[in-house]
Amino acid sequence: MLIGVPKEIKTREYRVAMTPAGVRQLVAHNHKVLVERGAGEGSGIRDEQYVQAGATIVAGAADAWAADMVVKVKEPQPTEWSQLREDQILFTYLHLAPDTAQTKGLLASGCTAIAYETVTDAHGGLPLLAPMSEVAGRLAIEAAGAALRKSADGMGKLIGGVPGVAPSRIAVIGGGVVGTHAARMAAGLGADIVILDRSLPRLRVLDEMFLGRVRTRYATLEAIEEEVIGADVVIGAVLVPGASAPKLVSRAQLARMKRRAVLVDVAIDQGGCFETSRPTTHQAPTYLVDEIVHYCVANMPGAVPVTSSHALNNATLPFGLALAGKGIRALVEDPHLRAGLNVHRGQITNRAVADSQNLPAETPEKILAA
Repeated sequence: MLIGVPKEIKTREYRVAMTPAGVRQLVAHNHKVLVERGAGEGSGIRDEQYVQAGATIVAGAADAWAADMVVKVKEPQPTEWSQLREDQILFTYLHLAPDTAQTKGLLASGCTAIAYETVTDAHGGLPLLAPMSEVAGRLAIEAAGAALRKSADGMGKLIGGVPGVAPSRIAVIGGGVVGTHAARMAAGLGADIVILDRSLPRLRVLDEMFLGRVRTRYATLEAIEEEVIGADVVIGAVLVPGASAPKLVSRAQLARMKRRAVLVDVAIDQGGCFETSRPTTHQAPTYLVDEIVHYCVANMPGAVPVTSSHALNNATLPFGLALAGKGIRALVEDPHLRAGLNVHRGQITNRAVADSQNLPAETPEKILAA
């Protein structure tokens, strides 16, 4: 199969979808990889390294987009939709639920769009979302620490405090991969942390994992409100696979929070879990609403592209090899990869995406059998 790796064009997105190690694996399986010139520069990867791994460097994005399968990091931008076509596979993060315009663009193209974030595994996890969730969870605490500084419009408080001065109180809403890694980083800095989640089994796991260093609470509306009001930092780490994130903190609650407290919305790719959230960029990461600092960068792992690109490639490579070797048949044979199918030949195949936009959906099994 001919596989294209275009350079990411989203603002301040420095990751690349495939490393030289991934190229070498694909070439070893008799596939051809086209990498757009400079695609890996942001991740510290030179074109020469791709050539040594067996890739062909192409001068422009159009050449990479002409491939049978296009592998990316972030969702295609409007200028990229027009380059998609029927019988072409797009393998990338999509986050379609809050993005009606992108959904329409993919449907109109007729392509087969597979979203990293909805591919599953035998344990009920999301293996292609997990590595970026790990990165985002750790970055969330770094971002919160920076946003708390007085020079950044924060309240002027240190995450871990110092001897004789209390540390920051951090509420982490969601005890999944993002929340766990955020709590781990915050605990390492000495913060006062609580994780809220609606799964008692997960709370038990977290309680044993942190050995009492992190408090856990069942996420009732009352518990969330109490912890948000008392927090210096709130990390929004909730996820409903494929669907828009639930709004767990209302604008009315901001008035009861500490002045210049920080909200970090890691769920912003799925629409955000705070009512007042809107996507921001690494260039302008924060804004104020009712004197509460909001950090809502939509591609947080893009800030550390060297780590992120290699971690992502490690996770996506087995699935990419399957798609390159078998094409659409790989979706038929593997139910976990099939769960990643969001759009196919003009139809939505993910129920959560369709419900988020009040659009019809067809089951992947039925549409692939047609």
